[in-house]
Amino acid sequence: MEPLFFEPIFKERIWGGKNLTSFGYDIPFNQTGECWAFAAHSNGQSVVKNGAYKGLSLGELWEKHRELFGNTAGDRFPLLTKILDANQDLSVQVHPNDEYARIHENGELGKTECWYIIDCKENAEIIYGHHAKTQEELIRMINDEEWDKLLRSVKVKPGDFFYVPSGTIHAIGEGIIILETQQNSDTTYRVYDYNRKDSEGNHRELHIQKSIEVTEVPFTANKLNTQPEKIAGLTIDSLIECPYFTVQKWELDGTASLKQQKPFLLASVIHGEGELIHNGNHSFFKKGDHFLLPGEFGEFGLAGKSELIISSI
Repeated sequence: MEPLFFEPIFKERIWGGKNLTSFGYDIPFNQTGECWAFAAHSNGQSVVKNGAYKGLSLGELWEKHRELFGNTAGDRFPLLTKILDANQDLSVQVHPNDEYARIHENGELGKTECWYIIDCKENAEIIYGHHAKTQEELIRMINDEEWDKLLRSVKVKPGDFFYVPSGTIHAIGEGIIILETQQNSDTTYRVYDYNRKDSEGNHRELHIQKSIEVTEVPFTANKLNTQPEKIAGLTIDSLIECPYFTVQKWELDGTASLKQQKPFLLASVIHGEGELIHNGNHSFFKKGDHFLLPGEFGEFGLAGKSELIISSI
């Protein structure tokens, strides 16, 4: 058994840029907005690039080799991991929960997500929540386009982390690169898009009524308290544990020995490089790599100087 490295896929976005080249990617568009690192969705599938399963998509692995995922139940792979380059402001948006999406989006999952700020320009901001106290006030402020009064802006810096449950109005601001861990869903309702036009001169579709129906009112910011754990040369910071995923930051400076005890682990290397030692075999990784450790992986070692975002269920 070996770690499975995945070839990501890339998405062109009106707000994208060229900053994903800093991860060593050969990006296909001048406005590349998203790297789908671990994806098993009808809109995109990442593919294994090494070993016995080379050439298989993540979705095919889930269907044909469920033992790699601890025989986890479910009709689809549960997670989607992305790196986003917000070269311009993203639209202000909100996502539905599972029940609403199942009814209104042909069985699609809802979309709870979280963001780790990899890098950003000075004084970069996100939209995180709103100021409306009641749904009536939310409707009035949206209809009157009182965006400055409605939207809650938060300054960010590298290393910040935000939990964005379904029903949260949000937007990533210009000059931010994030790693996003989310439910396996591609459903987004746009509330406001700065009156932008696409390459064909058209305004992008808004979804005002659906947005109002799914937005949580009032907004409550999630207070996250992390307790870093030190294992030899590895610091593990547990960022979030929710019904849909767990996310940790691993900061490696030296060596460490671990045991894989989850149904599977998804690892995204956001800084540095290192190696993974398993059964006498060495697998080298670097910034921009994404690899999966199967559920029966067992004991392994790490060495190097790097930062990784680790997710599971």
